[in-house]
Amino acid sequence: MLTYAQRRAFATDGYLVLEDVVPQEVRAQVEGEYAALLDSLCDGWVTDGLLPQEVMQQDFWQKLLTAYEAGCDWFQPMDISLPGDEITADTPMHFGPAVFDMVTCSAVLDVVEALIGPEITSNPIQHLRIKPPRPALQSGEIRAHVTQTDWHQDRGVGLEEADQTEMVTVWIAMTDATEENGCLQVMPGTPDTMLPHCPKTQTAIADGFIDPAQALPLPVRAGGIVLLHPLTPHASLPNGTDAFRWSFDLRYNVTGQPTGRAHFPDFVARSAAQPETALTDWRTWRQMWEEARAELAGEAHIPIHRWQSDAPFCA
Repeated sequence: MLTYAQRRAFATDGYLVLEDVVPQEVRAQVEGEYAALLDSLCDGWVTDGLLPQEVMQQDFWQKLLTAYEAGCDWFQPMDISLPGDEITADTPMHFGPAVFDMVTCSAVLDVVEALIGPEITSNPIQHLRIKPPRPALQSGEIRAHVTQTDWHQDRGVGLEEADQTEMVTVWIAMTDATEENGCLQVMPGTPDTMLPHCPKTQTAIADGFIDPAQALPLPVRAGGIVLLHPLTPHASLPNGTDAFRWSFDLRYNVTGQPTGRAHFPDFVARSAAQPETALTDWRTWRQMWEEARAELAGEAHIPIHRWQSDAPFCA
């Protein structure tokens, strides 16, 4: 749980950094799950002639780099969401027991409860973020979950239906996040306004509405978290090291309130009033996303952002 001083700091500043929240054993299970997933992906790419057989002798990070440099997309098969663009019946995604245990980790939910109360829904706006070393980034790489993230507010990348939803973002560091390897940075201060966003390379705050020179970097060690108010402007720094930086970006909202992405599945992660409604089986979580994928593959694309490029502040 959070102290009064921590809750006050979050309300005043719009963010809070907490070290040593996600237990090492939880992170170790996630690491193992992703290592097995990457092995499976690489095995398929070797079979297809896209990677040399020698890649199977490399460690996790070397496999990631080798595959990325060869143009093999590991991001979407590893992500814990469907993409915001076109969805097909075989769009890859990952929903496994270790990630589910992290999303429903009691230590994380205790912190969330201190901010939004005990009726907690796991919001479907969630992502894996594995950032390659900047020198290795491919020319034209624009995916925010792979390269550095532009300035935005989390409420700004949901739909209007969730503008009044009580929500908090939990950014989990799987590796140490430093200024050198691309940690988050924020505009501190009491957040109270939705700023205009534009569909730039990513959905980003329109030019002139913030001063990046006032940004505050938020380094945090592996196992720590960064809590963000949905109106806090934030971005990530570029990864200027020769190693990857890994994190997860999770959201939670008060149960019964709109998520901002209603066509993706949410679930009750904790409930004091109706504890029996909390989801405890990761297989059900996976099935919910598989059913959503099957349904969305047969429909017209549903936009996930509200912003238009012809708006006056985007010109």
